[in-house]
Amino acid sequence: MRCLVQPGDSIQPLLQAISAAKRSIEIVIFRFDRREIERALAVAVARGVRVRALIAYTNRGGEKHLRELEMRLLAAGITVARTDDDLVRYHGKLMIVDRRQLFLLAFNFTYLDIEHSRSFGVITTNRRHVREAVKLFEADTQRQPYTPGCATFVVSPVNARKRLSAFVKGAKKELLIYDPEISDRDLIRLLEERAAAGVTVKIIGRLDSGSNSLEARRLSRMRLHTRSIVRDGRYAFIGSQSLRPLELDARREVGIIFRDASAVKRVAGTFHADWASAESATAPMRADEPAKEAAPAASKVAKKVAKAMARGLGPVAPVVEMTVKEVAGVETEVRLNSVEVENTVKDAVKKAVKEAVKDLVEEAVATQSCESGD
Repeated sequence: MRCLVQPGDSIQPLLQAISAAKRSIEIVIFRFDRREIERALAVAVARGVRVRALIAYTNRGGEKHLRELEMRLLAAGITVARTDDDLVRYHGKLMIVDRRQLFLLAFNFTYLDIEHSRSFGVITTNRRHVREAVKLFEADTQRQPYTPGCATFVVSPVNARKRLSAFVKGAKKELLIYDPEISDRDLIRLLEERAAAGVTVKIIGRLDSGSNSLEARRLSRMRLHTRSIVRDGRYAFIGSQSLRPLELDARREVGIIFRDASAVKRVAGTFHADWASAESATAPMRADEPAKEAAPAASKVAKKVAKAMARGLGPVAPVVEMTVKEVAGVETEVRLNSVEVENTVKDAVKKAVKEAVKDLVEEAVATQSCESGD
C-alpha cells in the first residue's frame, strides 16, 4: 500500500498507473480538469485498453463542464456512464487499473485539489478492497443497489455511519481527524465520549458544536480537502465522507480503513506538522491584528494563474505549424500576415484565459461555501 499526500505527490502516480495499464481502467469522476489524465486515458484506449468512466450526474455549478467532459471522453473512445440521481450527490473518487490496483482518493482530479489543497489518497492491491471497488463501480454504472461485502470498505449511505462510528469507538489513546465540517450529533457525541475516557482528540477543520472537550484548529496555510482519521497511530481512514449527516446518509461517498504501518505513519506525520502550524478555530482575533481580506488580491491571483499556465504550456512553434497545416493543408504554400495572426492569437488567448479564470473562481467560491463537501 502507498499513501499519496497532496500537495506534494502531484498526479504522477496516476499517470504512471494509466500508462502501465494492460487491460482495463475504471475511473469515477466528480470534478475533473486535468487534461494530462484525459490524454493518458485516450492513449490507453489507442493501445487497446478498455477504459470506462463513471461521471457524477451533477456537481455544484459544473453540469456544463461534466457534459463537455463526457463528450470529449466519448470522442476518445472511452465508455462513459452517468450516475443515477437517486442520491443528493455522487461524490466518490477512485480509479481501478487492470482490476488489480485501486486508487481510493479524497481529492478530485483537479488542479485545485492536487496542487493547492491538503488531501490524501491510497494506492492498494488489497484484493478485498479492489473487489469491492469493482462491485461498487458496476452497481453505480448499472444503477443497481450496492451490497457491501467488506467491513473496511466504507460506502455512504450504505455502511458509512456504522463503520465510522465503530472506528471512532475503538480508539484507546488518540484520534487525529482532518474534516472540513463535523456536524453529525451522534458522531460528535462519540468523540466527546472518547475524550472523556482519556483519548486525545485533535481535529483540523471545522467542528459545528459548542463542545468544551474537543479542540479544532484551522488549516490556515492551505485549503483543506480531505476526510481522514488516524486512530491510535495504527489504523487510518481515508475517504470522501465528512462526519456530517448529509455525507453519511444521503450521498455516495467512498473510503477505506487500513492499517498499513508506513501509510498510517505518513498520514499521522503530516497531521502533526499541520497541527503545529494550524490556528485555533476558536481563538479570538487580537485587537492589533488586521482583519484578513475575504479574498486574495487580484494581482496575486493573476501571478499564480500566469505561473500555472506557463508550467502547462509546451513549445508554441510546433502548435502554430501543426495548426497551419490543419487549416491550409500540408501541400499549400501559406503566406500569413504576422501582425494579424499575433493580434488574433492574443484575442483568443485572452478569451480562453477569461473562461478558465471564471471557472476557477466559481470553484473557489464553491469550496468556501457551507457545502464544503465538494
